[in-house]
Amino acid sequence: MRKGFTRQPPAAEPAPQVKNYITPGGLERLRNEHRFLLTRDRPAVAEVVSWAAGNGDRSENADYQYGKRRLRQIDGRIRFLTKRIEAAEVVDPEAPRAGQAATRAFFGATVRYANAAGVSRVVSIVGTDEIDLNRNHISWVSPLGRALMKSAAGDNVVLQLPGGTEYLTVLEVRYERIPVEPFREPVGSEASAKGLARRR
Repeated sequence: MRKGFTRQPPAAEPAPQVKNYITPGGLERLRNEHRFLLTRDRPAVAEVVSWAAGNGDRSENADYQYGKRRLRQIDGRIRFLTKRIEAAEVVDPEAPRAGQAATRAFFGATVRYANAAGVSRVVSIVGTDEIDLNRNHISWVSPLGRALMKSAAGDNVVLQLPGGTEYLTVLEVRYERIPVEPFREPVGSEASAKGLARRR
């Protein structure tokens, strides 16, 4: 076969990198969790695994099996957090803004809007690692976040949902500090258990 008729497989294109927009509080939370896993939780679990490994037959050793599985989970979470922190693009909602950036909804905006029935709601547009529906923190890539993006007070926006279309009126766009729930050490983690044992 002549070379002109051979087809080369197309070169694999790198996946497009979606920017990891995040508020300063959200980044701090990720860093605190990363630090806890790396310096406290992982060493505590590794210690349990090492102790369990010395107790004989590993195939029937529940402490060893559980510990190894937990180590894999922790390592996976550490890798995930490392990538998210490295890709983070911090946007401070409290930073001074001028022109349209001050009056239109972009990442970090807190928006008050009303639905067709006149029921109003306030949401803050945050990063995908900061979603907290109890605090009305929605992702900038969620359907509602995308619908509100670039809107200003007085604008009507269309929210496309699987159940149908909703029409919203933007009442106010403001930029202020968005409080993020701080990272808390999980109850029952090996590091917590060791801390309790030391206190007794």
